[in-house]
Formats: sequence, structure tokens, C-alpha cells
Amino acid sequence: MQESGTTTTKTSIYARARRGQVCVTARWWNMRVDTVEFVMGAVGVDTAPDDGLPEIAFAGRSNVGKSSLINRLVQRKSLARTSSTPGKTQQLNYYLVNERLYLVDLPGYGFVHGGQDLRRSLGKLTDGYLQKRTQLRAVVQLIDARHGPSDLDLQLVETLRASSHPFLLVFTKIDKLTRGKLNQQMKRLEKQGQLADLDYLPFSSENGQGRSDLWQWITETTSGGTTGDRTTIDRGIGDAGESVQPTGEIQHQ
Repeated sequence: MQESGTTTTKTSIYARARRGQVCVTARWWNMRVDTVEFVMGAVGVDTAPDDGLPEIAFAGRSNVGKSSLINRLVQRKSLARTSSTPGKTQQLNYYLVNERLYLVDLPGYGFVHGGQDLRRSLGKLTDGYLQKRTQLRAVVQLIDARHGPSDLDLQLVETLRASSHPFLLVFTKIDKLTRGKLNQQMKRLEKQGQLADLDYLPFSSENGQGRSDLWQWITETTSGGTTGDRTTIDRGIGDAGESVQPTGEIQHQ
């Protein structure tokens, strides 16, 4: 299948198949972040923006690094507030990129400063968003690379498998591991079957490894936006003035 002179298969988009074997069919993408702003913290789907723009949700355990990843993704140091206290995000935080796309930071699951009642309330908020939000295009699920997926992480994986939304596993904090230990961790998870048939990407908020590949995935996933025109998001997401070539680190199972 051809579109605008490029194939739309995953191998041509992501440039690397499983086990690190690089395919040379990836093309350069001119990605720019010209504007980005925090728009609102929604306490429910009914209070979220109603402009119809596509949304990419970021989910994960408390303290997995969602805010740090979003800051690195848009190259802003303090757009999303980071905290050493798990469970600080207690609403749907909307960040508007280039006035064309929302990045939505979901409340973290697991430990929440506030007790069981707040944890249940935030769980309902997240579940309601994932099930009812029509503008949701895809989900990025963050997992701490040092520890691998927890039981709660695996529960969300199964929920996302059963949904109609594309999702990508992003392993954070890889800068805390040596390359050898990271490779061992990924191989162990593959062997255990926890990554079976799932695409995943190692990511570092410290040095930016995986950033261009994640934008590549987001851009492809949201192609067409609300108008059916590929240029809606393609027009540019990344560093201002920078042409970025994806490194092809998304792994396909």
C-alpha cells in the first residue's frame, strides 16, 4: 500500500524490526515543536476540551516518569510538573502541541498520596477516559525499565489489548541501567512472554534516547487528525528548526 510515495507498513515507518535488526527504509521526518502549552486539568471527560483535536494519552504507575517524559518530548524543562512524591497527578492534564494535538497526562496508578478512596476515584477517572473519550487516538504506557512491568502494568496491558486503541509500551529510566543490563532485561521479558506481540521502546528523559522514535510513532498514529489529511499532525513536531531522523529503536514482537 502506497501513500505519498512511502509505504505504510510498520517496518518502513519504524526502521527497525525485532531484536535490533535495522531496516534502511525509514525516511527523514521534519519534526518541530513550535508552540506548546498547558491548557487545563480536567476532572472528567465531560470537562475536557471539546475542540475535537486528537489526543495521545500517557499512562503508568506513579513515579514512573510521565511528566519528565512529556517535558523531554516537547523539549521544555518544566512544562509538566515533576515531583518526588508519587501520585501528584490527580486529573487529566492537557498539553496542546502546535495547536493541533493534545498530550494527555493521566493520573498515575499504584501508590497515591491520599489513601484508598482517592486511588479508587482516580482509577475511575482514568477508566472513564480510556473507555469514553472519542478524541483518544492512542495510548503510551510507561513502564520502569529497571523493574519491568508490575501486576498493575500488566492489567493495563490487557485492558489496552481489549480496546480499539493502538498502544505502545515505553520503558523509562533506561539511563539508570547499563546497555548490557538493559538488553538482558528486555530479553528476559521477551522470554517470559510479557512482551509477546507488543511494540515497545526504550526511553531516557535524561538524554533523550527514543524521543524521535516516539514522535514518529505518535505522528503515524495520529495521521489525519480530525480532518483525514495526513498533514494535520505531520506538519511538524519535534525541535524547532531541527530535522530528526528516527533511530529505529521501536521493537516489534
